[in-house]
Amino acid sequence: MPKLVEAFEFFKKEIIFSISLVLAIISCFFVKPSFNYINYINWETIILLFVIMLIVEILKNLAIFEILVRKLLAKIGNARGLVLVLVFICFSSSIFITNDVSLIIFVPFAILALKKVERVDLIIFTVCLQTIAANVGCMVLPIGAPHNIVMYTVSNISFASFFLLLLPYILVSVLFLVVLLLFVSRDQITMPKMSKIVIDRKNFFKRVFLGVDYYLLLTFIALFVLIGNLENIPFFNSLFTRWIVGNEVLWGVIASQVISNVPAAILLSGFSTNYEAIIVGINIGGFGTLIASMANLISYKILVREFDEFKIKYLVTFTVLNVILLIILFGVYILT
Repeated sequence: MPKLVEAFEFFKKEIIFSISLVLAIISCFFVKPSFNYINYINWETIILLFVIMLIVEILKNLAIFEILVRKLLAKIGNARGLVLVLVFICFSSSIFITNDVSLIIFVPFAILALKKVERVDLIIFTVCLQTIAANVGCMVLPIGAPHNIVMYTVSNISFASFFLLLLPYILVSVLFLVVLLLFVSRDQITMPKMSKIVIDRKNFFKRVFLGVDYYLLLTFIALFVLIGNLENIPFFNSLFTRWIVGNEVLWGVIASQVISNVPAAILLSGFSTNYEAIIVGINIGGFGTLIASMANLISYKILVREFDEFKIKYLVTFTVLNVILLIILFGVYILT
């Protein structure tokens, strides 16, 4: 009985990983396990994510974020200005360093900044907007997210054409963010008196490696196995062949909600050559459910590690805002 309780507690704590693992295991009953499973996994993505998380942990343990937060807070006088900066840092940085990396770096930064000025009440809203902003910023260039890198490689669409294709969705999404930011009050914020920054060098590298979220890496691996098996199940293969062609945008949105937009990009590009429609579908499909974009999972995991009690409220707020934006963007697609 105690083990059952422990298992349930683990499931609650690592719910995304647990669901991903269960789905991946179920898919293994339909596709015989083999060494080919290794080819399902995009190891470059896994290694890159691991290295980035190591770098972030090093920066955290060197108090780099603490120093930057203090410099930022010294220049901003009100809550709305602070949230605006934190949100649009994610937007601008995701253009060049991908949405995943942007959130890995700046969500902890935002949480620390808001804690410093005693505005913990703004953390959920801010992290939701940061996640949306990162997913919008990654549309600007094809190097902004793994799913766009996949499509850029497959389609050979130029940078300019890629940008112009997604420009209407970028503009509408930025306007959506600006409107939401108006709901943040302009209350004055004051920098509390800070103690001297002390860097603890004892067991430095041990703390760095223990700080890496290995369950997030395992979640990515489980999702890659799941989508790899789906591609090899005749029923799904036949279903995709019949329904994807001519409905790439709709399927891009639907598939992203279930398996995230990175596997969706790989899946859809294997059944259709209407790459522009797939690009639109998987990019607006990154909004919606928590699993619609890998970046969504990253910010969620970072937040609940700091504030587990925010889990439900964050999921509700995140889902409502993302579904509203998804509906708006799909409307833009229909009108254009």
